[in-house]
Amino acid sequence: MTNAEGSSRQRALDEEQAYVDTAYAALDRQRAGYTDRLREIRAQSGQESAGALSERDSFATHYEDNLIRLRNVENRLVLGRLDLQGGHLEHIGRIGLKNEEQDIILLDWRAPQAEPFYRATAVHPGDVVRRRHIQTRLREVTAVEDELLDSDSSADDGLNLTGEAALMAAMSQSRDGKMTDIVATIQAEQDRIIRDDLGGVLVVQGGPGTGKTAVALHRAAYLLYANREHLSRSGILVIGPSPVFLRYIDQVLPALGESDVVSTTIEGLLPGVRVTASDSAEAAEVKGRLVWRDICRRAVRELLERPLASTVRFTIDGVAVRLTPQDVDAAQRRARRGGRTHNEARDTYARQLVELLAQQVAEGRELSLADNEWIVGDVAASVDARREINLRWLPSSPTQLLERLLDSPALLASIAPQLSESDLAAIARPKGSGFTAADIAILDEMAEYLGPFQDNFERRQRAAAEARNAELSQYVAQTMSAMNLGGGIVSEAALTERMADTGTAQTLAERAAADRSWTYGHVVVDEAQELSPMQWEMLIRRCPSRSMTLVGDLDQRPAGAPRDGWKELLGRLGDRLREEPLTISYRTPATVLNAAGRTLAASGKPVRDVRAARDLPGSLETERTTTEERDAAVVTAVKRLCRELDAEAGSGGTLGVIAPRRRVAAIGDTLAAAPELAEWSLDRDGNEVSSRIHVLDPLQAKGLEYDVVVLVEPQEILADGPGHLYVAMTRPTRKLFIVHTGELPEGLAETEDASGSRKADPRIRKA
Repeated sequence: MTNAEGSSRQRALDEEQAYVDTAYAALDRQRAGYTDRLREIRAQSGQESAGALSERDSFATHYEDNLIRLRNVENRLVLGRLDLQGGHLEHIGRIGLKNEEQDIILLDWRAPQAEPFYRATAVHPGDVVRRRHIQTRLREVTAVEDELLDSDSSADDGLNLTGEAALMAAMSQSRDGKMTDIVATIQAEQDRIIRDDLGGVLVVQGGPGTGKTAVALHRAAYLLYANREHLSRSGILVIGPSPVFLRYIDQVLPALGESDVVSTTIEGLLPGVRVTASDSAEAAEVKGRLVWRDICRRAVRELLERPLASTVRFTIDGVAVRLTPQDVDAAQRRARRGGRTHNEARDTYARQLVELLAQQVAEGRELSLADNEWIVGDVAASVDARREINLRWLPSSPTQLLERLLDSPALLASIAPQLSESDLAAIARPKGSGFTAADIAILDEMAEYLGPFQDNFERRQRAAAEARNAELSQYVAQTMSAMNLGGGIVSEAALTERMADTGTAQTLAERAAADRSWTYGHVVVDEAQELSPMQWEMLIRRCPSRSMTLVGDLDQRPAGAPRDGWKELLGRLGDRLREEPLTISYRTPATVLNAAGRTLAASGKPVRDVRAARDLPGSLETERTTTEERDAAVVTAVKRLCRELDAEAGSGGTLGVIAPRRRVAAIGDTLAAAPELAEWSLDRDGNEVSSRIHVLDPLQAKGLEYDVVVLVEPQEILADGPGHLYVAMTRPTRKLFIVHTGELPEGLAETEDASGSRKADPRIRKA
């Protein structure tokens, strides 16, 4: 670097440091403002009414939420700068900020004016003369990278990476077990997806490392910004493939300043039900079929709403009464006409029969029922009457009904002619066995027909809560008017919802997560290729508008891609989809990515086109060993690779040991018992994302990434499904080390020349 270049670089650093200082000063002023308001709210007298206390808590929570949001954007607040024609400058940041004169000094990265920062190219620069990427550490500017966009350029080949130096630096960073946002390095093809319209079903098809997950999360943040009024009362639901994955991504949206998002797995969508058992692949497939919609409906109608076979007679208060099949049928038909769920309609059914029997008792005693309502109470208390009425309309919870069906294949067969004997055998299990992930969608379907299952105490509580909420909106409006609040700070509707029913302040995400019937404004699904038809029904129910962002990779399905692609896979969602591809892998070195693609193609599953943004020397190694020496080889490899990580990344960096599912526990035991690995932390159950070493199977590894992966017995993983091996091979950002006892899968260590002849890939090392 010449003296002139060094001087120019320092001037740029000093210039941006001054601007960064100004931006942080504005951020500090906002924080101080919210802190002062919060202090004032908390200092108010504690002698208010219960309603006033609840209202005060809601305002306090609102200010606390904003303080948390502002703290979360502390790191890398300023992202870059646009130099526009005419000399105008725009700085881009995580959130929008104004100075004391209320002039905008920092554009939110999601604002329309910030779009050229991610989209402008040398061929299509628009009004952009120069794009500057600003790198910071804490509040100090550490580097700037300038791109001069020459409108006379006609070249438009290659990868066209935006902010290439910043992007390469981000790709080379060691992993720490948590996903970070990509807001500073979003690429043009990613930005187009992030800013796409809210409506309809957007499918993002992308190979490993193309940034699908990051794009989906940044799209969620963008939609909350661009559609604030629409989404502020409904929120966004994010579905991930596993709890490990959710822990991996849990810092991304807060760092983008958003919190009105519920993140869960598909099996976490049903409050109060925990998955404690697992299914075979065959059982999971059976339970995922759409025929369960009809089975659930028939189960409720035919097993719980039963006809009376013949007239029954009994005595109430010394009077002989009777209940006929026609009486029961009429009461059932009347209850169904109301359109209410089974458990909710039961009151209508029971009340009609109680009144009918009470009229018989009144006539038998020559009394007027209107003047002697105590007779209704006597009928309701009659053991005989309660038995006969209840048996024809049994209350039930979804869990009770499903356990009953799975415990009795004969009973299930009577209402499910669509299931074969082998289907019934695959899913049969005794009561008390626990519920599986595939059960959740069936339970959710049953809940639609059954409705809430409540005892008398719960019914009284619910009625009281509804009465309180009916008075709440007027109270909040009056209070906000008296306090002169609401002008964009917080809405009447938001406060009413926070205070409603609970008596304490709750975030939208907390309320939505606890409510099975909550409908979201938008749903984001990661690893969407894994969901069953019944699981898609769960999501359609929670988003009737069908506004969804679905990201995944059909090549990573164990069974491979369906013939008609996403349209076939998504069923009745398929008629509204628009598909956008991501074609550049920013994670996996080219040597590893190409080997994974060849292996998948050799298994009869041609892979979609994905190009790696970079390659690294020595990124793929293989070691053949014996069955007896396999564990020792894994330990030795892990030790050597951890040492290499220590040298390159200090205490940073992660290593994943991915093995066939049946071997994970034993390999975990081996690594935990190895004294030579004691200096590095080990995670065996996905709970310690900050550990150096992680042991998991390919299914658990979906959506995750590690600096280094030790892959054990790829041939066995291939036998479980080509998609599983493709997932396992494409998790590393630096190196894939394969330990195997048999032959490597076809295509893994070979490449083809122009004539189609196979030869060993010279870039693959053998240990």
